[in-house]
Amino acid sequence: MRVGITTTVPLEPIIAGSHIPTDLNNIFITSKDPENYVSRAEVDGFPYNSCSWIKGLYTASIEGKFDAVIGVVRGDCSNTESLLDFLQFRGIKVIPFTYPYDRSRRKMEDELKSFMEVLGSDRDRLSEVIREVDDARRIAWRIDEMTVEDRVSGYENHYYLVNTSDFLGDISRYKDIAIKFINEAERRDRIEYNLRLGYIGVPPIFTDIYQFLENNGVHVVYNEVQRQFSMPFPDSDWIDKYIMYTYPYSVYDRLRDIKNEIRRRKIEGIIHYVQSFCHRQIIDYVIKDSLDIPVLTIEGNRPGKLDERTKIRIESFIDMLL
Repeated sequence: MRVGITTTVPLEPIIAGSHIPTDLNNIFITSKDPENYVSRAEVDGFPYNSCSWIKGLYTASIEGKFDAVIGVVRGDCSNTESLLDFLQFRGIKVIPFTYPYDRSRRKMEDELKSFMEVLGSDRDRLSEVIREVDDARRIAWRIDEMTVEDRVSGYENHYYLVNTSDFLGDISRYKDIAIKFINEAERRDRIEYNLRLGYIGVPPIFTDIYQFLENNGVHVVYNEVQRQFSMPFPDSDWIDKYIMYTYPYSVYDRLRDIKNEIRRRKIEGIIHYVQSFCHRQIIDYVIKDSLDIPVLTIEGNRPGKLDERTKIRIESFIDMLL
């Protein structure tokens, strides 16, 4: 099957079932006209005051002619369950997946067992798939480290890490592209910059934020959620990786990771991106109050370039830190 996914889910059972995963978020945001994806969903009945990412996922699912859509109904977006209901109403097969709230290994094993049964995963092939996925992730981790070493830009870091959610639907192709990129990046001069910032929160709906930051002398050395997509836990088995993965769980799990990376990457300030109409906006205060460095919260609604107000706020934040 061609399987659409609404966010990062365990890839190993999908691939072991000989299915091709495609991250619907990437289909939506990299399309020629992502605004049209949002508008199409509103025409079909989605309320205006709801998340544009959910609308984009809906249209990507409808237009992509997927055999099934896997949606995370606990541990990601509070609207995904309704999205799956709507897709089922439109005749699309849906497969729910749940990250256990308490990060229980037993509950995760039970969830994965059911997941593999639905997908018809070949258990004899699973070990081979685990090795293939881990090999690709190690390449992504190297790109992340090269960002810390000032050889890879924040946007390049974002691109290669965010695509570990589905490895472009083809692990071998992803590895070839990423290795070629690493070889090219190793021959570059180090990036010159005035300020080291971190980016936390979901990947941005703004299409030019990294370019804008780079043009203002900023080197983004940390993309929190994108890095988590790559499961940066080399010493853990494949099940534990999805338990250690911070994004689906408590904000306090995320904060431990963020604080560690602030120290390790020598980050001077944080940009916290929040999506309009998203329940995760509620924890913005907790994040700001818990970090010891300045945090700028910016909000995005519909896809497109940064608006002038947000540009001014970012420029003022940069000026304050310099």
